Amino acid sequence: MIHQKQMLHHFKFSTTVYVFFCFTLIITIITTQAATDLSFIQSYCPNTNTFSSNTTYQTNLNKLLSILSSNSTNKNGFYYTTVGANNPVNTVYGAFLCRGDRTQKECKDCVSAASNQIPQKCPKAKESVIWLAECMIRYSNVSFFNVAAEVPVLALMNTGTVMEQNRFMQLLADTMNAAAVEAVNGGGDKKFGTKVANFSSFQTLYTLAQCTPDLSNSGCEKCLKIATNYIPSCCSGKQGARVLIPSCNIRYELYPFYHELNVPAPDEPRPNPQGKKSRNSVVLIVAIVAPIVIILLLTLFVCWIISKMKRIKFNSVPQESVEISRVEFLQFDFDTIATATNNFSGDNKLGEGGFGEVYKGMLFNGQEIAVKRLSRSSGQGIEEFKNEVVLVAKLQHRNLVRILGFCLDGEEKMLIYEFMPNKSLDYFLFDPEKAHQINWPRRYKIIEGIARGMLYLHEDSRLRIIHRDLKASNILLDENLNPKISDFGMARIFGVDQTRGITNRVVGTLGYMSPEYAMHGEFSIKTDVYSFGVLVLEIITGKKITSFRESGYAEDLLSYVS
Repeated sequence: MIHQKQMLHHFKFSTTVYVFFCFTLIITIITTQAATDLSFIQSYCPNTNTFSSNTTYQTNLNKLLSILSSNSTNKNGFYYTTVGANNPVNTVYGAFLCRGDRTQKECKDCVSAASNQIPQKCPKAKESVIWLAECMIRYSNVSFFNVAAEVPVLALMNTGTVMEQNRFMQLLADTMNAAAVEAVNGGGDKKFGTKVANFSSFQTLYTLAQCTPDLSNSGCEKCLKIATNYIPSCCSGKQGARVLIPSCNIRYELYPFYHELNVPAPDEPRPNPQGKKSRNSVVLIVAIVAPIVIILLLTLFVCWIISKMKRIKFNSVPQESVEISRVEFLQFDFDTIATATNNFSGDNKLGEGGFGEVYKGMLFNGQEIAVKRLSRSSGQGIEEFKNEVVLVAKLQHRNLVRILGFCLDGEEKMLIYEFMPNKSLDYFLFDPEKAHQINWPRRYKIIEGIARGMLYLHEDSRLRIIHRDLKASNILLDENLNPKISDFGMARIFGVDQTRGITNRVVGTLGYMSPEYAMHGEFSIKTDVYSFGVLVLEIITGKKITSFRESGYAEDLLSYVS
């Protein structure tokens, strides 16, 4: 009883600490978002034309950067100036541009940070550009005012990909073009535009386009067209990206990364003639404070719910038929995979088995993949397919193959894995010409790696996994011949305290199955250990388990070595 009271007291204390942590976290997030983002994004230093230290050009450049910082409260977030105009050889032209939604203080902070960083990023270049998250500084020994620069064109992208990529790219093109039109025609003295569009019921697309205000409408339109036309070649299907050109920039994300510019906020609240705050100031304060309070209350409520849920003790066994919706973020569309594999060309075919065919492919971002295309007559049905996707997505170990996604399109079922350049272990092991490439030290390391992967599956992962089909063809080798266990279509999940299971459907490969599993359907960790023992014999001898059937010496490899 005393122990239970102590536990209850500990739980209440932990809950309080947890709620306090959540409250602190949300305050930190809001404070961080409110602050200026001074993170470095990119720089451009051609270095084709440089200057020496302690020269007039360097003196003028230092003066230019100081002037830019001093004028960073300019209302439209843009300023252009020249230093040393009386001496053309040492004249420096410079400008800064802040993102159109930034306040004067935020612009000042960003420009000051950029002024300090650009000499470090481009120490000797006479022409340089630096982009921070919310501003840009540019200088050159040649005047660029009123000129729409077309180079360089630099792109940065979010590594995450979207589903339904064709539809997303069309929506992105339409929304980005609308933002560009707003920047050109409706951006006022800032030449800044944003547009929002719904991609799905839970995903919203946010786009931004901006030009330097010195450009004419036609110059701005030309620059933004170059930037938007660059997206399909650099960032197709990505969840977010930005394209940077010295005279303009564009960006899109699936989250709000800028402030809406409905009504410009005054720099300082001014009292009305009666000494009261204006109605606009009150409305502005309410508009800012109310969402923050609501977010805090919702966050505290969610944290309270989570802390209450911690009382529940989960002893139930995970279900095999886990809904595939849990990993929908891994889904590829059929067109993407068909393009990556050159429409499943025979030249890209890596192998074929009872489950179907495996193809090599390359995604639009240059990543190599292996596509396991299940045949309609394969033994792996939709349940095994779901099982493999969910299982492998949850498992992370250096000796397990990493799944990148899946594709379900009508009767098509495909699994997308990281590409293993050296194929599978049997490709080397049972080929007399290639077997010499894996000497005994290498074979020992392969055995050790497989054992580590099995230990992770059986003991160290958050799920206890029985593979049930461990064999040489299911051990893939990376570029350094490190082994990775693959093919989890037949795997089974055990509960924490479960040690054995029985099935009426025996699956796997004859010769690798333990006797109790093959004859009675009984499986456990020992089932995989038996298969591992057969595999070790194959690695040591270089002989297949079935290679002795017609030799007259023994029925199989096990009989031969016993």
